[in-house]
Amino acid sequence: MAIMKVIPIHEAAAPLPPPDAGPGPGAGELLSDRRGRHVRDLRISVTDRCNFRCIYCMPREVFGDDHAFLPRRELLSFEEILRVARLFVAHGVRKIRITGGEPLLRKDIERLIGMLAKLDGVEITLTTNGVLLPRLAQRLKDAGLHRVTVSLDALDDALFRRMNDADYPVEKVLEGIEAARVAGLGPIKINMVVKRGTNDSDIEAMAGHFRHSGHILRFIEFMDVGASNGWKMDEVLPSREVIARIDRLFPLEAIDPNYAGEVAERWRYKDGGGEVGVISSVTQAFCSSCTRIRLSTEGKLYTCLFAHAGHDLRALLRQGADDATLDAAIAGVWQRREDRYSELRTAETAALRKIEMSYIGG
Repeated sequence: MAIMKVIPIHEAAAPLPPPDAGPGPGAGELLSDRRGRHVRDLRISVTDRCNFRCIYCMPREVFGDDHAFLPRRELLSFEEILRVARLFVAHGVRKIRITGGEPLLRKDIERLIGMLAKLDGVEITLTTNGVLLPRLAQRLKDAGLHRVTVSLDALDDALFRRMNDADYPVEKVLEGIEAARVAGLGPIKINMVVKRGTNDSDIEAMAGHFRHSGHILRFIEFMDVGASNGWKMDEVLPSREVIARIDRLFPLEAIDPNYAGEVAERWRYKDGGGEVGVISSVTQAFCSSCTRIRLSTEGKLYTCLFAHAGHDLRALLRQGADDATLDAAIAGVWQRREDRYSELRTAETAALRKIEMSYIGG
């Protein structure tokens, strides 16, 4: 069956809701949603473009040469991004992650990093496929980036080239990881999206390679993000099976999360070889502790990775809204949030049209 071509960036945004009844939060007060979750993690997509065409994210049959990416004028400027980020930080955000697409394709990205790094008490991180890190890692570190997460879905070169569908060799990503290590952008996290029957044969090789490296390897269940990756439940390899397979070769023991709401379940090698993590948003929902909100490339707020519509902040930014108006709009979005998609997932909900991961970031 042919995959339906989806261009989600042309969908209309949902209207911005007003804050809940009452005086609303003041400057410096935490924002709480309808399930009592506070916003702590802001993820900012800076481009919808990518130099990879990963089969689970931007399949080439959908994102081909004729795909209409956003024109530059529609992207939020760095100044607009900073303005929104500053308001979120005032309400308790303590981590900002720069995503894409491939965020290192955004021109002068280190300038944005430098601007965000001046916000008090915030960790600035970035997720990348790694191939541009040899050129940019030191510049990013100098600008104030704290650490990077690198996507790598296989060590076998032929398999990796099939996965990224852009003929990039594994060595290019490994060079990027090393450049990030040398620049001091650690601890580096390595993310492997596991698709049963496609790359699960490389789980043990990935674990063996990154043991004793100082890097943290994380295995992510194949998710039903967007509407173009052909997701099927039988292609999900549950995280418990991933851990069991590694444990047979390299005995593991569970360890506590670093902080409340951490999405990865952590394990360490009993021989001191480091740690691995698993992210189980399909088989072990963690909606109840989710503290993340996402700002899209052109200024829409999304309260869930599996959302179907965003709330347009760019219109307010470009119509001259003052900070109080922007703050009220942000508060209204979060205070009305009650998302728990992964707790409700069924075959029917999985088939719904949702925002693409390449557009909103992971």
